[in-house]
Amino acid sequence: ENGFRGRGDSVASDLIGRIFMQFHEQQFRQLTGVQILEEVRRRTAHLAGVEVNVNAQERGPPTGKNVQVQFSGRKWELVTPMLAKVEAHLRTMSGLRDIDDTRSLPGVEWDLKVDRAKAAALGADVTSIGQAVQLVTNGIKVAEYRPDDAEDEVDIRVRFPTADRGLQALAALRVPTAQGPVPASSFLALTPTQKTDTIERVDSKRVLYLRANTAPGVLPDAKVKELQAWIKDQNFDPLVDITFRGANEEQNKSLVFVGEAFLMALLLMFIMMIAQFNSFYQALLILISIIMSTAGVLLGLMITGEPFSAILTGIGVVALAGIIVHNNIVLIDTYNTLRREMPHESIHQSIVRTGAQRLRPVVLTVLTLVLGMIPMALHLSIDLIRRDIIYGGTVSATWVPLARSICFGLSFATFLTLIATPSMLALPLRLKQIYARWLKREAPNAMTGDFVPRDATGADRHGTRPMPAGVVQTIGGESSSAAD
Repeated sequence: ENGFRGRGDSVASDLIGRIFMQFHEQQFRQLTGVQILEEVRRRTAHLAGVEVNVNAQERGPPTGKNVQVQFSGRKWELVTPMLAKVEAHLRTMSGLRDIDDTRSLPGVEWDLKVDRAKAAALGADVTSIGQAVQLVTNGIKVAEYRPDDAEDEVDIRVRFPTADRGLQALAALRVPTAQGPVPASSFLALTPTQKTDTIERVDSKRVLYLRANTAPGVLPDAKVKELQAWIKDQNFDPLVDITFRGANEEQNKSLVFVGEAFLMALLLMFIMMIAQFNSFYQALLILISIIMSTAGVLLGLMITGEPFSAILTGIGVVALAGIIVHNNIVLIDTYNTLRREMPHESIHQSIVRTGAQRLRPVVLTVLTLVLGMIPMALHLSIDLIRRDIIYGGTVSATWVPLARSICFGLSFATFLTLIATPSMLALPLRLKQIYARWLKREAPNAMTGDFVPRDATGADRHGTRPMPAGVVQTIGGESSSAAD
């Protein structure tokens, strides 16, 4: 397949042809898709005079080559030299290949300029001059004809015979006027100029593209940042605008979309949690656990060495939020229920009982999902009908980033749910204790967490003094110490 592509499906003017290859299933071949493409590239590298670009099929909207730089400006004569300078530097960068641009191919086209003053003095008008020139080029369209066996109409054009067409015919061309035929050379001037294949415009601005592919294992974003840093150090004319397109542009759009979706999901969850628990602190605690779970996803990417996929990894992060919210709701709701049903227990006892009761449901939920995602995260495809396991298949390759983000993020979030969330539930009581020690005048009740004023001797309003450390007291048939 030809690799010359702009922001759509445009191709170069020197395109000879395209060859499409469809691979067999992974179990019927020894090489992966990337290895086959590299082998095709190696075997066609010796062809002289032919440039072969080998590209994999794009998923999603076509973006063309990985690195694309768009040049535009108000002074067009400055654009082409700047593009040539950037292209020269691009060819010195490692990890880039299939470098090309959309400049017109070398060629000559003739520009006809009419001296309107001389033409008017000789009685010739622009319309007559144009029709006369068409006689020696494409011809003048006089009618249309549709044959009986055809659906499209055919243009009927009138022009000079082949022997009388060409540049020499323009010099001898005569234009009819009111005073008679006048030589066209009297007011026509032929000027050779650079041939223009096509003109691309974006937002009404004429643009040129410089494009390149990255080698396997090289991140396009890293090369884009390297090129941006080099361009920033150059003293380029500010009248020329340089914009990065292609995969970098689509990635930035995807990141913005995923970020907005994640923030909207957090906002809706926060409103629902406040309505359910009637507690700003507990709703905020759930949101914190969701945000901190993204650290597990990033940690997993660091361990596996995989890049951050704006779509699949981002969707995995958003999907994690629902599972984490469910586990935290179960934990906090159990804690609130125990506080209502057993008001005689201390807050620490309620937290420990909550963790013991909810440990099995939370762990089983996580294990079920993680174990189900592990084959996909390991790039394995299991064919139950043929009883075959395929590694590196094309189907599983699409969902590997999503599966890995869920596995690592959920495993890390489970630790937060079982350890960090109960600790954060006890945090208000602990802060009250620290505040009481600072004031040295009142201390929180161990069961309710409320402050109980104490006198100078340390006794509260009921005459009860705090137990010294190490003294064991029996409450409700259970032993506890003041140190606990």
